[in-house]
Amino acid sequence: GYNYPDLKTPSTGSPPDTPVGNSSAYSPVILYTLHVLDAAVQTINALHKTAPFDFGISLGDAANNTQYNELRWYIDVLDGKLIKPSSGAHRGAGTIDYQKPFQAAGLDKSIPWYQTIGNHDQFWMGSSPVTAHLRQTYVGSSVLNIGGITTIPPNFPLIMSQRGYYMGVVDGSTPYGNLIYAGPQSDFNKVPKIAADSNRRSLSVGSWMSEFFKTTSSPVGHGFTREMVKKQFACYSFHPRAGIPIKIIVLDNTDKVAGGAAASLDPERFEWLRGELDSGENAGELMIICAHIPLRPYDQNPPHSDNPYAPLWSLWDQYSSTKTEDDLLDLLHSYNNLVLWCAGHVHRNAITPQPSTDGVPEHAFWEVETSSLRDFPQQFRRFDLFFNTDNTLSIFALDVDVAVNTTPLADGSASPACTSRSYAVATQEIFQNAVQQGPNIDPQSGVYNAELVMPLSPEMQEKLANLTPIVRSFKINNGAVSTLSRAVTLNNTVVAGKPTHYMASESASFRGAVWLPYSSAPSFTLGPTSGAGCKAVYFKVKDGAGRQSAVVSASIRG
Repeated sequence: GYNYPDLKTPSTGSPPDTPVGNSSAYSPVILYTLHVLDAAVQTINALHKTAPFDFGISLGDAANNTQYNELRWYIDVLDGKLIKPSSGAHRGAGTIDYQKPFQAAGLDKSIPWYQTIGNHDQFWMGSSPVTAHLRQTYVGSSVLNIGGITTIPPNFPLIMSQRGYYMGVVDGSTPYGNLIYAGPQSDFNKVPKIAADSNRRSLSVGSWMSEFFKTTSSPVGHGFTREMVKKQFACYSFHPRAGIPIKIIVLDNTDKVAGGAAASLDPERFEWLRGELDSGENAGELMIICAHIPLRPYDQNPPHSDNPYAPLWSLWDQYSSTKTEDDLLDLLHSYNNLVLWCAGHVHRNAITPQPSTDGVPEHAFWEVETSSLRDFPQQFRRFDLFFNTDNTLSIFALDVDVAVNTTPLADGSASPACTSRSYAVATQEIFQNAVQQGPNIDPQSGVYNAELVMPLSPEMQEKLANLTPIVRSFKINNGAVSTLSRAVTLNNTVVAGKPTHYMASESASFRGAVWLPYSSAPSFTLGPTSGAGCKAVYFKVKDGAGRQSAVVSASIRG
């Protein structure tokens, strides 16, 4: 990646001397990943105030290189702690923008977040199991010495067993993170040395999962349990909100045998998934699978043709997986209520339909890939589900830009997150990474917003039509602390059911209140008061069948 475009290696379908590179291997954007994550958290918090999130989920690769310090930075940013984004001798921590300590904003504590495991969370550079030599190098003072990487993709087992090439390190005392101590061993008179640091240690799967219990945000463990840690089994499921029949199935589909970036399932994980799908189907729940690696998505590099639908692309390891990709697809296409497969891994915003193979419309599902916050276009996704009047389900998959601070800092320099945005754009221009594929996609911006429509079985239609409304959020004047006017606005969000009327009162018994046509922001007049004090308002809704929500309340000083 660092030598692009000078590294030229023929690849399938490419002419000789074609530049080959991978910005995932080296890019200046990596210097600012924590600042971009913090900016994303602030963006999420701002959106949450007006359109609340039920939960958040990361689709894997919380760390780049299985390192303890990388994972702690990630969790601590979400928890809102003081971040010291440097290691070793901490060179540049007092002068270089990406090395300076900063206070993270922290995710709004009312948003529970969950975690999926990725290949980079377990393997060296996400590409090879961690050997004893690698494990010692992580924490030691010697620069990594392995075989030279001369082919794309490289033969990692062979390279790991060889010596003769120093992989180099990033010099944190330089503004652009210069790469130093890289090259053939013969170019060095002695072994290049750096500062040792035990915080760079490589984590096992169990140790990686254990870190999610050391958190100030919810839920503790972020989906993982102590029993899962003991078994090093990173699959689980959860229900985001009581009263709404939606089940999230978090699947670890990484390769436990060969390591690396391919997908794989062993019998234990395959049968666990079958059990979760069976229980969700029997309970009449809409099911969403969240996994790190996509399942036969649109090809990353489709051939040029008039057909807007690119060929499908397999990311499956057919040698180390005991279950094939076809085995998995056959299983998934046997359920009525599976509606969505969410994945990360490829750093792009692609959407691939997975049509039914047996002619039953409900056996189809959608696959949505989400880009990395690190690479262009540095976005996350917001998902909204709606039950339509024609008894179909709409899944809105929306790309959200990270709002970076474009105001110059006191010294006139750009904010670290803003610098990251410029680096991400530059990296995209240099490497020309495949942004995404499929019809109706903007190939320049990397954005793919879509409304994905799903047919529903008669049983699911009836169940969704009879849900009792739930008031998801309720605020007075959008959460203002005080008001100078008795006239206020009752901002509310209702999920499940279809409210037709609301009732509001300063009395918990709603004495004297009447039902009014529903609005998401109706006006309300507070009663007179003899002086400044806290005024509470109680609120509920009902649907056309008379089903009433639980009562919620909010207060304001006035």
